[in-house]
Amino acid sequence: MQGRAVYFVAPEAVEVRDCEVPEPAPDEVRVRTRTSAVSSGTERLVYRGEAPTDLPSDVSIGALDGDLSFPLRYGYAAVGEVETVGEDVDSAWRGRRVFGFNPHESRFLARPDELYPIPDDVSDAHAALLPTMETALNFVMDGNPRIGEHVVVFGQGIVGLVTTALLSQFPLGSLTVADCVAERRELARELGATTAADPESLDPPADGADLTLELSGNPDALDTALDVTRYAGRVLVGSWYGTKPATLDLGGQYHRSRISIESSQVSTIAPKLRGRWDADRRFSLAWDHLADIPLDSLVTHRIAVEDAARAYRLLEEAPDEAVQILFTYADC
Repeated sequence: MQGRAVYFVAPEAVEVRDCEVPEPAPDEVRVRTRTSAVSSGTERLVYRGEAPTDLPSDVSIGALDGDLSFPLRYGYAAVGEVETVGEDVDSAWRGRRVFGFNPHESRFLARPDELYPIPDDVSDAHAALLPTMETALNFVMDGNPRIGEHVVVFGQGIVGLVTTALLSQFPLGSLTVADCVAERRELARELGATTAADPESLDPPADGADLTLELSGNPDALDTALDVTRYAGRVLVGSWYGTKPATLDLGGQYHRSRISIESSQVSTIAPKLRGRWDADRRFSLAWDHLADIPLDSLVTHRIAVEDAARAYRLLEEAPDEAVQILFTYADC
């Protein structure tokens, strides 16, 4: 059977190619994709050619093979319906709505244990945000905000916005966000931010932030994150800068500040939590929040996968318009 898949072929060059999708093996199913979410942060690095090519695509996702050199298929947020099952697979899987960590492609093969059935109260659009919600949950769990603390979040792309929505549920002293796009600042306020400001005019809490999350993808923001963090505060770096270097001023006040800087990435769970938390428990929590948090305003564009190149141009040229882009698939 013929399918279609998005390929990154060179910096700022995307093609949608025909691909052969075979019949499933006895232990596999074939999924027809309904929608897939564009990960604006990571995929923009790939699109620009700023992802380090000596790294595997993602060692935790089996559908992403090879490294990050061109040409490659990428993406990891596909929602679809099981249309065919292998002879050893329970027929109850046929017709089931599922999520898969798969690239942008119209059909794909997977084993049932690689798929996640979508709860009835979660729409296709919300289900496509499962990796975003899981990432945001990981940031909040690693940041460990405490009652009455002042929290600052740099970056209000889709991951930053969902992280803000989760943090707004805590009894914080304040929740301040910084982003250079006014429209995203307004979305952050709607999701519960106490204050939203341009990074250039950011007015941090009077005594500084207890917890600062750097989610902007801009290495220069890390210095500012340190500047707004109080004595013995915590800075959590969730951004992936790819090949862009981060130059920090660690002289002056930082030397005496006892500020801790920690990386956070969703593919693993913090060692101190692994005795009680695993991926299944975190997925269960992600589904609950996908059903409960109002996310519809964050989906700004639905674009046919045949016009995939337009999606990445939008992210580059119109960040004030594009927050979350979903690809749609119709008979391809």
